[in-house]
Amino acid sequence: MQAALTDCAQGDALVVYSLSRLSRSIRDTLDISDHLAKAGADLVSLSEKIDTTSAAGKMVFRMLSVIAQFESDQISERVTFGMQHKKAQGGRVGMIPYGFRLGDDGDTLIEDAAEQAIMAAICGYRNAGCSLRGIVARLNERGYQARTGRPFQLTQVARIVNGAGPVLRVRTDGGSA
Repeated sequence: MQAALTDCAQGDALVVYSLSRLSRSIRDTLDISDHLAKAGADLVSLSEKIDTTSAAGKMVFRMLSVIAQFESDQISERVTFGMQHKKAQGGRVGMIPYGFRLGDDGDTLIEDAAEQAIMAAICGYRNAGCSLRGIVARLNERGYQARTGRPFQLTQVARIVNGAGPVLRVRTDGGSA
């Protein structure tokens, strides 16, 4: 997005499928609009058929920006309410942490031996001073695969190392716990 905005110059147009895909924040949308106006460029939305070169077009653009943020806020509220309701009913909310799987009851987390071994390898590489990219390269060289059955990606390893996944503890015997 930043590169596209930087490249926009006099007479250019930034084309988006929908304003809701451009931004869900009124402030961000208006900042983008201001940036384009200063550069002499237009904004074209294929879904809403907006023309920001007229006063009426600018007004419609701003109103649709407000509606996009309202929709985003409503979705957020619904998701939060749904998660709270599920928790209150005793249900599990969220992803299954890497290194674990669900037990037969559908609620209990059980260590997954294969993923625990990968986590131990990640911990070992990290303790040896490897960068995240280096860890990804080593995992993929050794043929380890992510849950998807595909090679590991940087973001997956970063989540595990940086704690978005389960806390990785190291046993004194070198394994993970």
